[in-house]
Amino acid sequence: MIRSALRTLGWWARDYAYALVWQVRAFVSRTDPHDFLSGDRSPIVVLPGVYETWRFLEPLIRRLHDDGHPVHVIDPLGRNDRSVPVAARLVADYLEANGLGDVVLLAHSKGGLVGKYVMSLGGGGARISGMLAVAAPFAGSRYARLMLLPSLRIFTPDDPTILALSREATVNPRIVSVYGRFDPHIPGGSRLDGAKNVELDTGGHFRILAHPRVFAEAQLLADGRDA
Repeated sequence: MIRSALRTLGWWARDYAYALVWQVRAFVSRTDPHDFLSGDRSPIVVLPGVYETWRFLEPLIRRLHDDGHPVHVIDPLGRNDRSVPVAARLVADYLEANGLGDVVLLAHSKGGLVGKYVMSLGGGGARISGMLAVAAPFAGSRYARLMLLPSLRIFTPDDPTILALSREATVNPRIVSVYGRFDPHIPGGSRLDGAKNVELDTGGHFRILAHPRVFAEAQLLADGRDA
């Protein structure tokens, strides 16, 4: 039991260290997202988590772009602190305005909820072929009840949007959900019925973005669209 507790504590500490490093890098980075728009393979659209910018996923973005995929960043999302339906509308509008189709969504945390909303309730489902969701709170998080900010309380398990999305199961087979054995933000985990669920033999909410299996699953999903 002590060994298990120490392991979980270590995961927790490394997770927040990773998040801090990438928040700082995101702040100082001067990378232009337009640099990633070139490529002749299936398009990728990035959906960051709450209070994150697209730069938080920059390592994955670079690798997918190097593989030949144009990667799209939706600037109006900002730090993704709007409600899920509002954020989903921004995504759907972007897909339509840019004439994108056969899109693969690359989502982290809240981005997974936004992506599923676009696929099911948000009017953009026909333009999306699949989504890789990393550490997404599909069933919400009981910790959200302890939060004061409305932008965080939307993750409560009984939030109307969380419940509405849980009823939209027809899109689940097009989703790959990747998550760790332990998530300090989502104690109930990110398993999604009907989706391809990939549980990593590690813990964390942020640092699993750097796990090799995440890129492998993103590559597999995107390559399947090019077949």
